[in-house]
Amino acid sequence: MLEIKNLHARIAEDGTEILRGLNLSIAAGEVAAIMGPNGSGKSTLSYVLAGREDYEVTEGEVWYKGENILELDPAERAAKGLFLAFQYPVEIPGVATMQFLKTALNEQKKARGEAELTTPEFMRQVKQAAGELKINPDMLKRPLNVGFSGGEKKRAEILQMALLAPQLCLLDETDSGLDIDALKIVADGVNALRSPERAMVVITHYQRLLDYIVPDTVHVLYRGQVVQTGDKDLARELERNGYADLIEQHAA
Repeated sequence: MLEIKNLHARIAEDGTEILRGLNLSIAAGEVAAIMGPNGSGKSTLSYVLAGREDYEVTEGEVWYKGENILELDPAERAAKGLFLAFQYPVEIPGVATMQFLKTALNEQKKARGEAELTTPEFMRQVKQAAGELKINPDMLKRPLNVGFSGGEKKRAEILQMALLAPQLCLLDETDSGLDIDALKIVADGVNALRSPERAMVVITHYQRLLDYIVPDTVHVLYRGQVVQTGDKDLARELERNGYADLIEQHAA
């Protein structure tokens, strides 16, 4: 589903290179964990895939479902089934959460040539998805993410993911700031979306998230490249031993 070849990317503002020839392949149905020390390029990878303008791709290709998506803008990528869950979801005062969800869902449907949802149809979908994620309906009446706790913001993003049903989900440190109860709820929501047609990229620093969202593969980034790949046991090994050996091995 996703094939990244020799990807180089830098910060657009100052030219600092972050990704330095990254190669990665993820199949449909696969849950891939991305780990690595701070500054290794984990979040940058998710931003580049989603099309954020802060980053400039200088070399390489990103093939998604047989199409090189680097020339597509973020909205076009989203319409084709990419979804990015942010580490720190932003607050949007004045935009009602329910209106945001309905607009996002119908824009996706319109881009795919599908009929838009009526209000009753939309309400039924939201009610069902919110119930499964244990989201208080009163939360959905508030402006998007305004006054939300860290756990509420992450649940709101997983709710968006459940409604939009993307085919490639990018979860950028979605465990950041969550207590154990919120982590379990968010992980349950993610696991409920696992399917043979959907791939997930789970970016995390810590093994604890991968106890709940068990990955098929674990890829370790260092200095903008994938330097090690394994199964879920690799994450446990990194939790025990840290990155010191890996950094020493690849330092140059």
